[in-house]
Amino acid sequence: MRRFQIPDDLLPGSLSLQYHRCGRPNCHCAEGERHAKWSLTYMAGGKKHVQYIPQHLVDEVRMKVEAGREYQDAVREVLAANAQLLVLARKQRLI
Repeated sequence: MRRFQIPDDLLPGSLSLQYHRCGRPNCHCAEGERHAKWSLTYMAGGKKHVQYIPQHLVDEVRMKVEAGREYQDAVREVLAANAQLLVLARKQRLI
């Protein structure tokens, strides 16, 4: 990993908002609107991880997840182009 210059402000996965009931019988959510809860879901070591994200960090985490997705897309695009170049080079040698 040290060979590659990967920005350290990127995050994998997805940020999602769920609504839940806390279970307290006197809470407003028992009958009405549920509590909002943000979480970051990602894979690491072949396992799914879910991390609660406090409301005050949601915008920052959202930007880092979007930047991480853009970075992953760009890497995939470069790797696909490299594969296409390999195929073209092999065809040129065969002709």
